[in-house]
Amino acid sequence: MRAQFVLSEIGVGLRRNLTMTIAVVVSVALSLALAGASLLVRDQVNSMKDYWYDKVEVSIYFCTKSDSKSAQCAAGAATDQQIADVKAKLEKMPLVQNFSFESSAEAFKHWKDLNPDNPLIVAVGAEAMPQSWRVKLVDPTKYDVMQSAFAGLPGVKSVQDQKKILENLFGLLNGLQTAAFVIMVLMLFVALLLIVNTVRVSAFSRRRETGIMRLVGASNFYVQMPFIAEAAFAALLGAALASGLLVGGHFFVQGFLAKRVEFIHFIGLSSVLSVIPLLVVVGMGMAAIAAFFTLRKYLKV
Repeated sequence: MRAQFVLSEIGVGLRRNLTMTIAVVVSVALSLALAGASLLVRDQVNSMKDYWYDKVEVSIYFCTKSDSKSAQCAAGAATDQQIADVKAKLEKMPLVQNFSFESSAEAFKHWKDLNPDNPLIVAVGAEAMPQSWRVKLVDPTKYDVMQSAFAGLPGVKSVQDQKKILENLFGLLNGLQTAAFVIMVLMLFVALLLIVNTVRVSAFSRRRETGIMRLVGASNFYVQMPFIAEAAFAALLGAALASGLLVGGHFFVQGFLAKRVEFIHFIGLSSVLSVIPLLVVVGMGMAAIAAFFTLRKYLKV
């Protein structure tokens, strides 16, 4: 009987404040969707780091004939002995996981594959492309060790780390994650204000019923429960809507972006589903706590 009464009071409260309830549902949905998106962006960035950093290589480029004007390559193109000396040094380094040699012809073919429409293809020959050792490290963050070990050696033009190129991309993604987090906090604050105002209006509109309940000896918890349940139910609807937005966004990414941006390894549906229970708990908990403290001040029970 008590449960039936509480449920009936929830329905009455939601109907009386329908407009504000809709506003609460929408604001909670948007804030929780942003919260979920922020968590998923973090997972996406971490997944991309694991995927791409595992493929990062350090390239040791050797001098060519066209580099003779630079101070490092004043002696001319690198000799076979200089290339072999670098190989011998790589074999002795525990930091090196594996390495492979790329000849000028292979480098030129690779460059043509990446730039098929470049007009310089007819003017640039394979001899202009530097030979290099492509080195995969056990720990990609130890690039400085490679730089200090090989930069300046006879015949070595430069030592380049692909990780630096990727760090710009990850910096942009981290910036987007921070922006999503800031917007999420603002939206949660707006949702809290709407929940507080909705509970206040609901408590004021039913002050006569609550007064009668106190006169007949109803406990504080029994009087407060319908209002707290209303806020939690509105938050539950918002969390369900936010979950739908995240799942829909995932299918959009997999069905549209993944086919056009093939170099990004997107996270799967399991990552999205793992976030949904957290959104439900946070949304309902936030609404229930806000309603509880609001009632203590304005309902005077």
